Amino acid sequence: MKRGPRIKALVFDAYGTLFDVHSVIALCEELFPGRGAQLSQNWRAKQLEYTWLKSLMERYQDFEKVTEAALKFACKSLKLDCPPQMRQRLMQAYLVLKPYPEVKEALDSLSHCKLAILSNGSPRMLKAMVKNNGLGKAFDAIISVDEVKIFKPSPRVYALASKKLKVKKNEIGFVSSNFWDICGANSFGLRTFWINRGGNPADELGHSPEATLTKLTDLEQIVGMPD
Repeated sequence: MKRGPRIKALVFDAYGTLFDVHSVIALCEELFPGRGAQLSQNWRAKQLEYTWLKSLMERYQDFEKVTEAALKFACKSLKLDCPPQMRQRLMQAYLVLKPYPEVKEALDSLSHCKLAILSNGSPRMLKAMVKNNGLGKAFDAIISVDEVKIFKPSPRVYALASKKLKVKKNEIGFVSSNFWDICGANSFGLRTFWINRGGNPADELGHSPEATLTKLTDLEQIVGMPD
């Protein structure tokens, strides 16, 4: 593992890192028996694709609108009839995504650092998800890309972390399960920690994390206690 200045703040990606985007599978399966897992996979893939396309076209829409558009496409791709009322139920599920099992323990163990979320999510979505999971007191800041009107991995997004927390970028640890997100943060100059729960290979994008971990609770040993 590479070494650098002591980390004073940890900034977490939300979707897929703290909160399990595929916890919607249960509702997807209830509404579309036998198709739940595939719908969730297609929905997430198209959601990410749309954020990148919107950024490249410089046609920003908040994450809630992008997520609904991705859901509409995912349903059409699987030839599933999803009327507005049903679609609303699925969208509401994104406000109560379940955290991964170790999240609370990890955040408690890291409370001596400044802690923040930096996410593509809209302010409304993020605040609801954090509140609904009883994590409101864990974070010093909840930062949305909505402030700069462009999605990750734009450098303008990662710059928000240092600006909001008033910590130098080389003293901020950025934590994500999405390797493309790690690359974006690393390229900007943040310290990066990849949560690789699935044992996936790293993308060939010319960047590597400071450490690769299998769960969030592994961060405690790396960050350590303050001097």
